[in-house]
Amino acid sequence: MNNSNEVCDVLGIDISKAKFDVALIQGNAKIKSKVFGNNPEGFAELQEWLNTQGVTNLHSCMEATSTYGNGLARFLVEAGYKVSIVNPSRPKAFGKSELSRTKTDRADAKVIARFCAALKPAPWTPPPLEIEQLQALVHRLDSLTAMQQQELNRLATADPILVEAIIAHIDFLKEQIEMTKKLIRQHFDQHPHLKSQRDLLTSIPGIAELTATVLLAEIRDISAFDTADQLAAFAGLTPREFSSGSSIHGKPRLSKIGNARLRKALFMPAIVARRYNSPITTFCDRLTAKGKSKMSVIGAVMHKLLRQVFGVLKSQRSFDPNFVQIPS
Repeated sequence: MNNSNEVCDVLGIDISKAKFDVALIQGNAKIKSKVFGNNPEGFAELQEWLNTQGVTNLHSCMEATSTYGNGLARFLVEAGYKVSIVNPSRPKAFGKSELSRTKTDRADAKVIARFCAALKPAPWTPPPLEIEQLQALVHRLDSLTAMQQQELNRLATADPILVEAIIAHIDFLKEQIEMTKKLIRQHFDQHPHLKSQRDLLTSIPGIAELTATVLLAEIRDISAFDTADQLAAFAGLTPREFSSGSSIHGKPRLSKIGNARLRKALFMPAIVARRYNSPITTFCDRLTAKGKSKMSVIGAVMHKLLRQVFGVLKSQRSFDPNFVQIPS
């Protein structure tokens, strides 16, 4: 296992669906590059290669890109290595600071390795397996729903020769959607602690079961956040100022540097909460009185709704508007 006081070799990983490129930094030696398949066989080959390089203490780093890196990240943690999974914008900004102009998977792995060596990002802890499975189910449901909507859009303008095939595909997707929803319900039944967390979230006016499910899948572990502000930053729901010198003063906007799935999941609930969630209704009235636009109010409501989510999950108590204070 790693000792934080020891000097680590550093492994930058640029991962995709079928493969991953790595760049290994060992002291002042030349960076070594290699490509492996993104599968258990490729993971084993990576371990063998690291052994031949004399690696024992390793800090590996990869970008958070969908679920492509989950298997490799868990494999590396179980092998005793330190793993960091970072927002893609961080290595990208680091590469720009180096005036890097080359854009290939091999070059990206080297940038990630140098980023890791220089900034030493925080280690990643694998989520419990039931959370990882819930996230996989939620992402599958999201994909199926998107495919169904695409087919419905095609049906509206399809050539008559294609109509029957498109309708058949829509029917198939409906079946798959219902099957996935059933698997999600069964998953909650098999994990009572997840079900109790879902019930806490649905006690918040504006949050229904599906939204609660997405929130649990994307937040994963509320104990990873010490404050509601940290959770809001993770979701990209914190304001970002835009100003320069004395002449440029843009309006603050949501940073949107964070989990897009969380923001998407909160949009419609924010519209409902504006009407039925009494602390948020009062909050919206104040913002509207100040002349805030409709979209900026919705963004603020998404932020406040996420703070309520943080509150009920941290306290393990159902929502009570009498004990929720939302500052202006």
